[in-house]
Amino acid sequence: MDGIVQDITVGTKRGSDELLSACAANGPFIMSNSAPSAGEYTNGNDSKKFKGENRTSGILPSRVIHIRKLPNDVTEAEVISLGLPFGKVTNLLMLKGKNQAFIEMNSEEAANTMVSYYSTVTPYLRSHPIYIQYSNHKELKTDNSPNQARAQAALQAVNAVQTANMAIAGTGAPDSAAGLAGQSPVLRIIVENLFYPVTLDVLHQIFSKFGTVMKIITFTKNNQFQALLQYADGSSAQHAKLALDGQNIYNACCTLRIDFSKLTSLNVKYNNDKSRDYTRPDLPSGDNQPTLDQTMAAAFGKEASLLGLSVPGVHGALAPLSMPSAAAAAAAAASRIGIPGFASAANAVLLISNLNPERVTPQCLFILFGVYGDVQRVKILFNKKENALVQMFDCTQAQLAMSHLNGQRLHGKAMRVTMSKHQTVQLPREGQEDQGLTKDYSSSPLHRFKKPGSKNFQNIFPPSATLHLSNIPPSITEEDLKLLFSSTTGMVKAFKFFQKDRKMALIQMSSVEEAIQALIDLHNHDLGENHHLRVSFSKSTI
Repeated sequence: MDGIVQDITVGTKRGSDELLSACAANGPFIMSNSAPSAGEYTNGNDSKKFKGENRTSGILPSRVIHIRKLPNDVTEAEVISLGLPFGKVTNLLMLKGKNQAFIEMNSEEAANTMVSYYSTVTPYLRSHPIYIQYSNHKELKTDNSPNQARAQAALQAVNAVQTANMAIAGTGAPDSAAGLAGQSPVLRIIVENLFYPVTLDVLHQIFSKFGTVMKIITFTKNNQFQALLQYADGSSAQHAKLALDGQNIYNACCTLRIDFSKLTSLNVKYNNDKSRDYTRPDLPSGDNQPTLDQTMAAAFGKEASLLGLSVPGVHGALAPLSMPSAAAAAAAAASRIGIPGFASAANAVLLISNLNPERVTPQCLFILFGVYGDVQRVKILFNKKENALVQMFDCTQAQLAMSHLNGQRLHGKAMRVTMSKHQTVQLPREGQEDQGLTKDYSSSPLHRFKKPGSKNFQNIFPPSATLHLSNIPPSITEEDLKLLFSSTTGMVKAFKFFQKDRKMALIQMSSVEEAIQALIDLHNHDLGENHHLRVSFSKSTI
């Protein structure tokens, strides 16, 4: 390539500044055709960004990687950790005054894998996004100045850790710098109070804030959704644990419990909805839930056994909660945790169409959609009464209601539920004709989820022909309830009181549509003795 300084020895006079200037001035990421001086874009000023930071067209691969926009307090070990998952780091040049660095990989193939990976996943160090690209230099030549001596010492220390890890794992290619910060780079994550679905994308978006996520394996153990997540280095794992342990992904639910794993790396065999190796896009999807490599299982048999990694993938607990858009779930989760790049709030208003205009009321929509969240307002459109707007408490509740109710039959017609372009449901102005079509339910006592940590979060299921009844007074008999449900909505096919608690029962209608209507008609029905019936959908059958 013309104009590139092919052989610069970094010294006290020319040194890092000249190397940096030559790399940048001759690189393809310049904002204009003229080559700026190093100071124009090495001071961290966002206004002087390289053109197309993630582009790789026209760049010849190199073993040398240019890293920029590093945080001021970054350590040599943290910079080295960026390259370790892809191969051995053979050299390092730190330019702390310019918030930049160069690392040299042991092969162009390793460097190519690294650049390709980071072109799609923004790496973070100390919660700061950084940028990675090829250097125009084919190798690094460093001197013995104090700064570079410190970098070489860090590099030797990391190589020693790598050698130790290879001996432990019995493999010739360690996956990460385990022990870099005195901790494993692998976290064990348990999600308690699983109300909304937690997918690989959700976990990746949340944990990527604290470092480069390399691999994730999800599984169930003792009816709990769990995951193993591997960072590029132990320092990132430590930061993530401190920041996220005990936090809720969503309001009052999906609580993260995080510990360090005894494993130092994960061996992912398949890229699917249960496991992912973000450094290996070429892996097959597989048919079954992957397990840990047998070598690791032997070395860390006790923990692998406790985690139940041979158990098949997540089934019943997550299947009913699957959302139509994993991206929406990830965005909502990232918004809740505060991930940069996601809106602080998403739309919580649903558009319901294909309603029966002769029978639909705000109250029936409030009761039905209230199964999946706290409905704030309902508006049946004045001139198009087959359409309505329902405003939920937040976007995650709106997504959940949409995923479960879209296509369900109400009053003989299949509802269509989509996200609305409106951000809120407006109340009618004073004196405006409305005919009672708009209702505000924000202060309703019938909200199911107003109490943080409510058990109702754990009992949300899709519409089914079987209904769960609770708050039944002792004087009410099976025949009373069967007569009540059959006289108002349809045919009762089966009934059963809970054996240990006659305050609860299951009742099965002849169809899902009849069960939906029964729930609308009889939820909060006064049974006397200061008892109001509570009705919800059940996952069980009689």
